[in-house]
Amino acid sequence: MKPERKNRVCPVELAGSLDMAIRRWLQNPRIILEPYINEGMTALDLGCGPGFFTLDMARLVGRSGRVIAVDLQQGMLAKVREKIRRSELEDRITLHQCSESAIGISDQIDFALAFYMVHEIPDKESFFSEIATILKPGGRMLIVEPPLHVSRSDFEKTLDIARHTGFAVTKGPKVFFSKTAILKNGRSA
Repeated sequence: MKPERKNRVCPVELAGSLDMAIRRWLQNPRIILEPYINEGMTALDLGCGPGFFTLDMARLVGRSGRVIAVDLQQGMLAKVREKIRRSELEDRITLHQCSESAIGISDQIDFALAFYMVHEIPDKESFFSEIATILKPGGRMLIVEPPLHVSRSDFEKTLDIARHTGFAVTKGPKVFFSKTAILKNGRSA
């Protein structure tokens, strides 16, 4: 099981393919995230990779907000660290290495992004349960999945698991070559 798990996670050696200029044109982070992130928020970038979305998230939360960039691989976090070193964004971004079975943060967050990574998680029920404990009541999570790795029926199964753990699911934004959904945390304060 572990070798298959490792094969499913994009290796650090391919990080450049996640951060290409053409991708920015096709999947512009600012355009995708602007409707969901406001100044002062705490946002979570799950499976941040080399930080394709992280830096724009940090600009959107502004000086009074914070982004927690989470990845399983220390090498990916090192790439983000290098991008933000000695920049105004360095104080807004916290880097966190998760484990294979848990995100491992206790901060309360307003918004979470899971872009092309939920299909890599073996225990989705535990994942969504953990998100529900850290996402503020009424907080939202954007899930974006790739169509070649995730079938429509697999995506619907993932959304059913999210519903089962207490999330309200609505249609997500249009993102080039992707399946999307917005999850809203239904727990009360």
